[in-house]
Amino acid sequence: MTQIIITRKIFDEAIALLDEAGLDYWHNEDDTPLSLPEMQVRVAEAESIISLLTDRIDAQVMNAAPHLKIIANVAVGYDNIDVAAATERGIIVTNTPGAMTECTADLAFVLILATARHIVAADAFMRAGKFEGWELFQPHLGVELVGKTLGIVGMGRIGTAVARRAALGFQMNVLYTASSPKPEAEQAFGVKHVSFSDLLRQSDFISVHTPLTPQTRHLFTIDEFRQMKPSAIFINTARGPIVKEADLVQALAQGLIAGAGLDVYEEEPIAHPGLAERPNVVMVPHIGSATTETRRRMAVMAAQNVVSVLSGKRPLNPVNRL
Repeated sequence: MTQIIITRKIFDEAIALLDEAGLDYWHNEDDTPLSLPEMQVRVAEAESIISLLTDRIDAQVMNAAPHLKIIANVAVGYDNIDVAAATERGIIVTNTPGAMTECTADLAFVLILATARHIVAADAFMRAGKFEGWELFQPHLGVELVGKTLGIVGMGRIGTAVARRAALGFQMNVLYTASSPKPEAEQAFGVKHVSFSDLLRQSDFISVHTPLTPQTRHLFTIDEFRQMKPSAIFINTARGPIVKEADLVQALAQGLIAGAGLDVYEEEPIAHPGLAERPNVVMVPHIGSATTETRRRMAVMAAQNVVSVLSGKRPLNPVNRL
C-alpha cells in the first residue's frame, strides 16, 4: 500500500520527514496537475494525500480512497477541499497556518505601494524610453500612505500583520472588520473595529484577508464598490471569488474606485477580460506565499501533519473536528 500521495512536487525537506518516519509515498515529480481519473487511481490505496490548493479534493476523490485518514493541504486556505465530505467520512483535513503570514502581509503592502505610486506603469514608461527628465507634474503622480486610512477585511494572522505594518510603519489609520473584535491588535496598533459599510465608506485603501466561505463569496460586488471613495484603492491577496471580478472591472471603468492590486482571481488562473488592459491595476500571479522560506515551511508543516496522523497522534493544524 502506498501510504501517501503527494499530488505535486514539494520541497526535499518535507520528503525527508516522510523518509525518516519510514512512510511509503508516491510523489508526482512531474509537477503537473492530476486529472480526476488519475487522482482516483492514485488514491485508491492511500492513507494520506498531501495536496496543493490547485487540487480539487471532493467527494469523488474521497470515495475512491476508502483507506484515507488525512488530507494535508499545503496552504492556509482549504476551499479546494470539501471539508464537510471529509468530516462525514472521518477524514482529517489540515492546513498550514502561520507559515505564510509575514510574506503575504509583505505582498499586500507591495500591492498597496505599487498601486498608490503607479510603479508598474512607471517602470514600463522608463523601459520604453519615454522618460525625458524630471517634471513637477510627471505622468505618474501617486498618493502618500502616511495619514491615510486602511480598511482590513478579515483580521486573522495575515490581516493583523498588515495592520502592524500600516499603523507602525506608515502611520496609517487602520479600520477592520472581523467576526469578533481583536482587543490585542486594538491596544497594540490603535486599530478600530467598524461595520463593513463604515469600512467601505471611510477607507482610502481596502485590503482583503478573509477566507473564502459561502458567506464571503462575492462579498465585493458593484454595490460595495459604489460605497467606496472614488479615490480608494482595492487590494486582494486572499481568494479571487471573494470579488465578483466583472463588477470590479466595471467599477474601475466607471471610476468608482481609483485602482486595484490583485494576487488572486475569480477564475484562476484566468483574469476577467478588461483587467489586464487597465493601467490602474497591478496584477501578480498568486505569489502571496512565494518565498523559498515560506513555501518550504508550508511543505514541511503538511508533512508533519501527515506523520502525526499516520503515527496515531493528533495533527498540528486540524481544520475539522473529529
